[in-house]
Amino acid sequence: MRMQPLEKSDIGGAIGTVPPLIAQSLPALLRMRFADYCILGKLRISVLVLIVTAIGFCLGTRGDVGLLALANAIIGTALVAIAANTLNQYMEREFDRLMIRTADRPIPAGRLTPAEAMAFGIVCGVVGLAYLWIATNPLATALAALTLFLYLFAYTPLKRRTAWNTWVGAVPGALPPMIGFAAAHNGLATPAWLLFAILFVWQLPHFFAIAWMYREDYARGGYQMLSTVDPSGRATRVQTVTLTMLMIVVSLAPSMLGFAGPFAGIGAVLLGAGLFVVAVRMAKDLSHATARTMLLATVIYLPLLMTLLVLDRSTP
Repeated sequence: MRMQPLEKSDIGGAIGTVPPLIAQSLPALLRMRFADYCILGKLRISVLVLIVTAIGFCLGTRGDVGLLALANAIIGTALVAIAANTLNQYMEREFDRLMIRTADRPIPAGRLTPAEAMAFGIVCGVVGLAYLWIATNPLATALAALTLFLYLFAYTPLKRRTAWNTWVGAVPGALPPMIGFAAAHNGLATPAWLLFAILFVWQLPHFFAIAWMYREDYARGGYQMLSTVDPSGRATRVQTVTLTMLMIVVSLAPSMLGFAGPFAGIGAVLLGAGLFVVAVRMAKDLSHATARTMLLATVIYLPLLMTLLVLDRSTP
């Protein structure tokens, strides 16, 4: 029997468009696989989640911040966030194939099988929750579990049913700072709810900008976003400006209620004014460019505001 050349064997064909396995160096293959798992976990988004988790932990700490305890909260929350993002992509894999911006993700592109992704997501979720239970406390674990559940079984299916999905999705998106606060404080207090309110309101204009930038793609995928159900853009304009104004009010609440000092309050006003200017410009000339500017402004705004709250915090 004539043997087929190794580089043309079934081993290479099993990985789709990826070059044959044997023809690759092991380090290159590992880098490719690692990169795909990073895409599954949406590490850039997860970093922002970890920042607000750390902020919540710092605001919930009585006295000096314990670095080991902070690291434990971040590690557990990171694993849960990766699980949520991975399982979300597993659940939406058929729709991701329809959209330009998601067609090259590991599952629709065939670089990872759905079973691999599902197993990775489940393992990260279970390990993350177990880690939080052991290293922090039951309340932080319960909040992380609620985040995972709402993201996968409320927000994800609603994306194809109603434009209100963004408001629903803002709930699990606003829970990470509460996880951090609970991990440090072993309970919830008013500052934790203020952090939740800030994150909840912030996400709405942030995601409205994303939805407008990729409105045609979302339409191809069958997603019911504000930009697809109202292609005129009127609702996007009105809600973006209105919620940005509300963002300024909510960001001032910690200082007004005595949980942060005047320095944080002044900074919140200045940051909010800058964000409002960008929102108004987007409303006046709604386009991909102005929506992208709004997106970048929200990404810059949130870490700066949270940093101010930590630097000028009051002990809970």
